[in-house]
Amino acid sequence: MTLSIYVDGSGGPDSGFGYFVKETGESFYKKEPEITNNQAEYMAIIAALKKYADLPEDLVIYSDSKNTVSQLNHEFAINNSQLRLLAMEAWTLIGRHKNLKITWIPRKENMAGKMLGS
Repeated sequence: MTLSIYVDGSGGPDSGFGYFVKETGESFYKKEPEITNNQAEYMAIIAALKKYADLPEDLVIYSDSKNTVSQLNHEFAINNSQLRLLAMEAWTLIGRHKNLKITWIPRKENMAGKMLGS
């Protein structure tokens, strides 16, 4: 079985991040004040990886942040030191899983965005 995990985050004064698992209906959301949109996207992916990285199932993480997906897939450079630290944490978790993809999707297809109301 493949788990489809949709992640989303938003920055600013009322910021937070979370994920939604299509196959199980499980969801997670955490308020995290005063983070940027990019930090929120990374934190959503990291939260999902911490929860699911040790499972035997194939994982596909869907994000509508082209920047974050491209950075984690080594297609874009990471010039911000805070984002680089978050990426290193994500890559460590990614390395624990045999079959994992991080995929960009359009915002309107992001089930987590709909669930989180962002």
